[in-house]
Amino acid sequence: MRILLEGRPGAGKTTALRRLAALLPAHSASGFATEEILQSGNRVGFALETLAGRREVLAHVELPGPPHVGKYGVDLGVMERLALPSLRPAAGEEATGRLVLIDELGRMELACTAFRDAVTTLFAADVDVVATVHAHRDPFTDALKQRADIEVVHLTPANRDSLPGELAARLQRPRAPERPPSHC
Repeated sequence: MRILLEGRPGAGKTTALRRLAALLPAHSASGFATEEILQSGNRVGFALETLAGRREVLAHVELPGPPHVGKYGVDLGVMERLALPSLRPAAGEEATGRLVLIDELGRMELACTAFRDAVTTLFAADVDVVATVHAHRDPFTDALKQRADIEVVHLTPANRDSLPGELAARLQRPRAPERPPSHC
């Protein structure tokens, strides 16, 4: 299952992904989420936190960059140290049948070439992926959205509360084993 949760900024993509992770059995998923860093009620940056609990500042108005996304300098080292390892199977863990949650396939994260490569590899692997994605146009995410094996789910105020439960149920449903093609 490969799902992209698409929504505009502030639609609740991160909240939906975090709720989904909370509804799943402990340690059944890997990946990361991002969240705003607020100071006196104003957004000054973004932190990246793995589902295993490691957290660092990804982007901040006081970071020098490059790159810059809007007013934020982005620390691509955070992508290398936290995001990339969270996408790979742990030592001794089988890659097949894993679930990876990604928040988000956005401009800050996609500024890291190694992350784009890892996402491409992940979407080609035998794993379940649920990723949040921005609604604006981007060649990388537009190509993902056009793939036949990817379901794009539009996150709206009407479905954002029920969607995490629906996705958790789908992800935990036993799957029928694949049958080899008939040669008759």
